Amino acid sequence: MKRLSQLLASFPHERILRGLENVSRTDTANILGVTQDSQQGSPHWIFVAIRGHQKDGHKYLNDVCAQGVSAIVVEDLSSVPRSYSGVVVQTKDSRKALELLSACFFEQPSEKLFCVGVTGTNGKTSTSYLCEQILNAFGWETGVMGTINHHFKNQIWNSQLTTPDPITLQGRLAEFVRLGARAAVFEVSSHALEQHRVDEISFDVAIFTNLTRDHLDYHETMEKYFLSKQNLFQTVLARSQKKTLWAIVNGDDEWAGKLKFAPRAQVWRYGRQNDCDLQFRILNQSFQGVDFLLRTPQGEHFFNLPLLGTHNVYNATAAIAVGLIAGASLSQCEEALRTFKGVPGRLEKVVDHHGNRQIFVDYAHTDDALKSVLNELSQIRMVSREAKPQGKIITVFGCGGDRDQGKRPLMTQAALCYSDLVFITSDNPRSEDPHKIILDCLKAVPHELSDKKVFTEVDRRLAIGKALQMAEDGDVILIAGKGHENYQMIGSQKFPFSDVEVIQSWLHSKSSKQEIGQ
Repeated sequence: MKRLSQLLASFPHERILRGLENVSRTDTANILGVTQDSQQGSPHWIFVAIRGHQKDGHKYLNDVCAQGVSAIVVEDLSSVPRSYSGVVVQTKDSRKALELLSACFFEQPSEKLFCVGVTGTNGKTSTSYLCEQILNAFGWETGVMGTINHHFKNQIWNSQLTTPDPITLQGRLAEFVRLGARAAVFEVSSHALEQHRVDEISFDVAIFTNLTRDHLDYHETMEKYFLSKQNLFQTVLARSQKKTLWAIVNGDDEWAGKLKFAPRAQVWRYGRQNDCDLQFRILNQSFQGVDFLLRTPQGEHFFNLPLLGTHNVYNATAAIAVGLIAGASLSQCEEALRTFKGVPGRLEKVVDHHGNRQIFVDYAHTDDALKSVLNELSQIRMVSREAKPQGKIITVFGCGGDRDQGKRPLMTQAALCYSDLVFITSDNPRSEDPHKIILDCLKAVPHELSDKKVFTEVDRRLAIGKALQMAEDGDVILIAGKGHENYQMIGSQKFPFSDVEVIQSWLHSKSSKQEIGQ
């Protein structure tokens, strides 16, 4: 808890304050919280009016002020009720004000942790989990925040956004500190960077995984999307209070060369190219994992990674860089990765106990991610004893509603590149008609392939069942798009749904019928 005067002092001097004559009266009690939710307003709280894309907090000021909040932060003074006698702070940007207040209220927790921020279109979650694995093995107990959940040791909190709002973010970091964490690794989305959710985080390391088409319904162009990511490396990193700053960048990504960095940041590039500071060379791949050789500023080392695909070697290399920066040796990093259990919904293998089909669930929901995953599965199929080179690749995917419509035919094209059979189905249709979404996907399908190579099924559960029914021993099946998600958004309702559970249920049902038939 903080005194109101302490929290107000977190604002720059150019802030315009009104109602300061009430601070001495109001400041006799502690401030219990900061909120942007009008329903949480109550005495001894500060309310920040945020202009969102769908709602404007200024419209709720009458209700908030009537609840007796100690102070309000607004962009528009005309929205403040004349009867309100508390403290009013006028700001040019409420989002930045919320970040400042949140960091101050929770006593700058990021300054007490080794903080790693991971941004990019694909690979954020896997890279975060791999960093956690290495740092934990090194003895630095690590908290993680991202798309799947927030967790520290055995404690788990639900995640609503890839990167939470500043109040939740700063509060969670404070919770990590209280529980004894030494480090925190979290995903940093482009939305979060655009909305100043991480401006007051003192990062030690920022990671750039890659940049491909996504979120253009929000950013409009790839250039704007890129610039939002660059904020982490140029602006946010420059604000960090840490003595040593690092930028870990995928040197093989075309956008990486355009990145600009904070003056104090030390940069390591990773990838396959000779000029990368951490250069890897893949030696062997199978459905059990990847063997690769890694050259680093601290020497060469052999790694065995129990994950599939070249993309996971990129993710692991970024995590190894973090380990080296923290002080771990290459052998310590290798030992940690060798026992890694994987990430839910990221090329997660579902065991087929009654056949020899390789079944995977993956979160790939962009055309580049889908193409990358299918390419990896195709290559592994050709060299692995666990699959037949002539076996089919069967892909099930859908596209989310109320999101970038332009990527829908691109997703179909990506699926067609490496798949023998494609099932287009629903993802999270939200407020859109799922039939219309599928029709958008079908724009990339030549007429002669319809009902021969490409099939449609609106019901995702049935689509998965039909794909598995058509699969034979030696085939590879990819269920893409939802990954770890345990729900499906239809309209405004959230229904329980898990790709993994649907597959397991279908396999169990099928095996039971076979046993009855025998």
